[in-house]
Amino acid sequence: MTIPLPASVRVLALCQALYTVGISIQLTLTGLAGLQLASDKAWATLPFSLIILTAAITTLFAAHWLQRVGRRSGFLIGATLGAVGGALAFVAMQRQSFGLLCAAALFTGGFQAFAQYYRLAAADSVGADAKGRAIATVLTGGVLAALFGPWLAKSAQGWLPGVLFGGAYLLASAMGIATAALIYFGYRTTPMTVSEAQDHAPARPLREIVGQPVFLAALANSAIAYVLMAGLMTATPLAMVACGFTLADGAGVIQWHMLGMFAPALAAGWLVQRLGAPVLALLGSALLFAAALLASQSSSLPAFYVALLLLGVGWNFMFVAGSTLLALSYRPSERGKTQASSEFGTSLLAAAASLAAAPLLQALGWERLNAVAPWLLLLPVALTLNHLWRLRAREVALG
Repeated sequence: MTIPLPASVRVLALCQALYTVGISIQLTLTGLAGLQLASDKAWATLPFSLIILTAAITTLFAAHWLQRVGRRSGFLIGATLGAVGGALAFVAMQRQSFGLLCAAALFTGGFQAFAQYYRLAAADSVGADAKGRAIATVLTGGVLAALFGPWLAKSAQGWLPGVLFGGAYLLASAMGIATAALIYFGYRTTPMTVSEAQDHAPARPLREIVGQPVFLAALANSAIAYVLMAGLMTATPLAMVACGFTLADGAGVIQWHMLGMFAPALAAGWLVQRLGAPVLALLGSALLFAAALLASQSSSLPAFYVALLLLGVGWNFMFVAGSTLLALSYRPSERGKTQASSEFGTSLLAAAASLAAAPLLQALGWERLNAVAPWLLLLPVALTLNHLWRLRAREVALG
C-alpha cells in the first residue's frame, strides 16, 4: 500500500508552482527589458546573466541557512526576495533605470536559489522509499508555469500602458508575495523520520561524502541534465529564427519543452519507486540522446517540437533520479553541506551552459551542436552504472 505523503509536500508543490510562474515571467522578459534600458546594447543580457549567476552563488548560503535556522524562515526569505525583485524591476521600467533592473535581477536570483531546495525539503520529510515520489510531486508544480507562465508574461505586458512590462513585473512580485503567504500560513516542518531520529552518527568530512558512488551519480545526472537542457533550450529560439521560423513558432516549441520538463513528474514518482532511481536516470539519458540525435538530423518545425519535448522529459527523469540519489547520500547532520555542494555545482554548470549557448550555436550551428551534446551523457551513464553495480553487489553480499 502506498503511504500518503505529508501535507508539507503538497504545500511545497504549490510553492513550486507559484515560484515557477514568477520566475518564468522574469526570465521571459528580462532580456527584452535589458535591451530597452541598456545604453550600450552589448550589456543588454547582463540582468539575465545576473539572475543565473546570483542563483548559483546563493545556493551555497541558502543550504546552510536552511540547515541552521530552519526551512520555514529560509523559504520565507527566498519568497520575499522574489517579491522585491519583481517590484524593483517594475520601478526600473518606470524610471528607465538599467542599474535598478540589474539590482532586481540579484533579488530574483536569490529567490531562485532558495526555491531550488523545495524538492529536497520534501525528500527529507519522508522515508527512503518515498523520497523519489516526494521530489516528483513537488516538481509537478512546474506544470502550471508551462501552461500559463509565457501566456501571463505576454498578456500582462499591457496591463499598465505607461510602463513597458510593468504589469508583468508586478505579477511576478505578486507570485513572491503569494509564496511567502503560503509558506507562512501553510508550511510546517515535518518531524524527523524514525531512521533519522535513530541516526546519531557524526558528520563525515565533505570529501568522504562527495566521493561516494551514490553522490557522484546524483551530481552527474542532475548537472549534465541541466547543462544539456539549459544550453539547448537557450539556443533553440536563436536557431529557429536562423532557420526562418517566427518568434511565435519558437514560443510554441519552448512551451511544449516546458510541458515535457514538468508534466511527467507524477509518472516519474511512480517510475522511481517501480524501477529505482538508477534505472530512471538511464532512461532519462536515453531520451536526451534521442532528442539530440533527432535535432542533429533535422531542423524542420516538427523536429524542433519533438526534440525539445524529449529534451524536457529526459531532463525530468534524470533530475528526479539525481535528486533522489542525492537525498540518499547524506546523514541528517550532513544535509546542509552536501546539498550546498550539489546545488552549487549544478547551478554553476547550468549558468555556464546558458551563457555559452549563443557563442557555441554561432560557431557550430544547430545540427553540429546537437551532434556534440550526447557525448556529455557518457559521464552520468558511467557513474550511474557504477553505482548500480555496487548496489547490486552489496545486496548479493548481504544475501
